Amino acid sequence: MQRPIGIDLFAGAGGMTLGFEQAGFDIPVSVELDPIHCATHQFNFPFWSVFCHSIATITGSEIRQFSGIKNKDIDVVFGGPPCQGFSMMGKRTLDDPRNTLISHFVRLVLELKPKYFVIENVKGLTVGKYKFFLEEVIDKFDKNGYQVQQPYQVLNAVNYGVPQHRERLFLIGCQKGLTLPNYPIGKTSGNSTTVKDAIGDLPEVENYPELLERDWIKVEDDYGQPSKYAKKLRNLEPLDNDYSYKREYDRTILTSSLRTKHTEKSRERFNATALGQTESVSHFYRLNPDGICNTLRAGTPSSKGAYTSPRPIHPFTPRCITVREAARLHSYPDWFRFYVTKWHGFRQVGNSVPPLLAKAVAQEIIDVLNIKPLKPKRKKFKLEKWNFLEFNMSLAAKKYQVERHTIAPRNRRIFNK
Repeated sequence: MQRPIGIDLFAGAGGMTLGFEQAGFDIPVSVELDPIHCATHQFNFPFWSVFCHSIATITGSEIRQFSGIKNKDIDVVFGGPPCQGFSMMGKRTLDDPRNTLISHFVRLVLELKPKYFVIENVKGLTVGKYKFFLEEVIDKFDKNGYQVQQPYQVLNAVNYGVPQHRERLFLIGCQKGLTLPNYPIGKTSGNSTTVKDAIGDLPEVENYPELLERDWIKVEDDYGQPSKYAKKLRNLEPLDNDYSYKREYDRTILTSSLRTKHTEKSRERFNATALGQTESVSHFYRLNPDGICNTLRAGTPSSKGAYTSPRPIHPFTPRCITVREAARLHSYPDWFRFYVTKWHGFRQVGNSVPPLLAKAVAQEIIDVLNIKPLKPKRKKFKLEKWNFLEFNMSLAAKKYQVERHTIAPRNRRIFNK
């Protein structure tokens, strides 16, 4: 039996793609607008295709033709439409153009006719007048042959093995006549994975001056004693119920670890900040090694000044965490790499669904499909060429044959923190 087929409509670096792959799905095509994110996605999923396109102007037929799916049945379409217009952090205006992308997600589901679909979004969509928009989405599906499992739920990643407080709305639906999947039941108390479990074994980046100039270093045996969680992310132990394709990579190389140059005053303030508290000047949260991480956020897009969202302070060293440490706190395995700059890297992590949370949702769909996922026959796949992680916007746009300003350029009149 073949593996079930899924499509990711807002792929980013690939958090949901990876979670669904781990649950046993093949994702032959992922759609992403930003060519830099497309290159990162292709680096990590070299055996599948990335369609660099806006879902606002793409059709279901084009997706089928591009991916080679043609007339095959699609088991699930999933994605997290950009959600800033609904975010609890934003102004939450109904006329925000970013909110129309959910409507295009609905349109593409109806065109692609998958058996199941999953929408991920911010918790703010469930509050106040925005609930009416959500009800409109559900009604649209209902009038076009789909049903939604209700009540829809806000899931917290910490209940699914992720050491981070991250609440997100999930909407799961299917064609009428099929069995509705349940929302995954998470662990709501006891023995959560901690910050120390996630990053305590990683080499201290301040011991490596090379990491001031590049994002990787060969560390040989400089890792600490890994927790059970870290062993799985380092591929020292298998992940539970993992049906993903194995990647070939060098375990002695620490990647995505470019250092931040802090002033001595900043370091003094970081040092003086109590564990689990927020530093008063930068508003950075200092991680408690025995607690969980606060929600990792993406920051503003380039057209809004390319501000980096407040990043947590390391629990033991007076500095901000690295992209690799953020990835560990998001449940990404160590073979997974991000764009070489901190700004892009943190945006790729902060904008993504933690893979373990996506995997939990995907497993519910596997269950109602009533199939036993297949373990991949091939032992390991090589990742794409490393220069995919260094493309500037011009090179990335050329690679995917899109306009250079597909993503609005940075507004340099705005001071970049």
